Amino acid sequence: MEKEVIKEDFWNKEGSNKVISELSELKKIKDKILYFENALEIKKELNEEDEELKKIIISEINKLEIEVNSFETLTLLNKEFDDMDCVLEIHSGAGGTESCDWVNMLYRMYTRWCEKNNYKCEIIDFQQGEEVGIKSVSFIVKGKYAYGYLKSESGVHRLIRISPFDSNKRRHTTFASVEIIPQFEDKIEIDLKEEDLKIDVYRSSGAGGQSVNTTDSAVRITHIPTKTVVTCQNERSQIKNKEKALELLKNKLYLKKIEERDEELRKIRGNKVEINFGSQIRSYVMHPYSMVKDHRTNYETSNVYDVLDGNLNAFIEAYLREVK
Repeated sequence: MEKEVIKEDFWNKEGSNKVISELSELKKIKDKILYFENALEIKKELNEEDEELKKIIISEINKLEIEVNSFETLTLLNKEFDDMDCVLEIHSGAGGTESCDWVNMLYRMYTRWCEKNNYKCEIIDFQQGEEVGIKSVSFIVKGKYAYGYLKSESGVHRLIRISPFDSNKRRHTTFASVEIIPQFEDKIEIDLKEEDLKIDVYRSSGAGGQSVNTTDSAVRITHIPTKTVVTCQNERSQIKNKEKALELLKNKLYLKKIEERDEELRKIRGNKVEINFGSQIRSYVMHPYSMVKDHRTNYETSNVYDVLDGNLNAFIEAYLREVK
């Protein structure tokens, strides 16, 4: 790739920026590997007969091992769409008010994860619950490997806790579904016929302000043949909301087309299941004990609040290794 870049006609070719970006990522990986190798070589040469020095070396090697394990996850992100941005959708399921509050908690969890891992978020749609919380929310996660990391979150998430909305302080079980869709490039070819689209305009919900406006510009588009529904309300212009919704619809339909073409890619978005008992990928238990457990990998932790604060990387890495 470096030889290709220094050719005179390189910048005249289509996709030159993509090559530069990929080359930059490969150099980062190479430099990281060299850093690990050099760090180990230095530690091998140190005199381990000194007990104090030996303790320091062991401590540093343990830290290095954590770094290597985390870095190794990158080698698992080698699928077709892993390096793309993604759209993350959360929808309430069985549980009414409790479920809307659960969507709100998940929304905070994922936005906190994005903050901690230097990903940017852009809200597309935000539907408030009738009493509390959020009925559904969609937002774009922007950054390298956003889809690769977050694809593990696609599925039904179950919460078990003493409900703050129950005056009798009973334990409630509630559900919400998460869907992760790759943000494909603009060049995807999907033929949308006008007669196949049902377009509705409605008043936006939400708190208003920078993220969601409250004018009559929100757009909902239903693709009649596939019953696929998309909504957008973050733009102030109805036209721009329609453009963004059509872009999201194309992404969903393109993903569907790929799934039909190649059965192996069917798992890219997760199986379509009911948002109810027995279908969850992960359980978050806050009563009678504390535990978050992923039912696909059996990875678990007792620190529920840490997970809900966006510390998901251990679950993501466990999933990627399990799939591998």
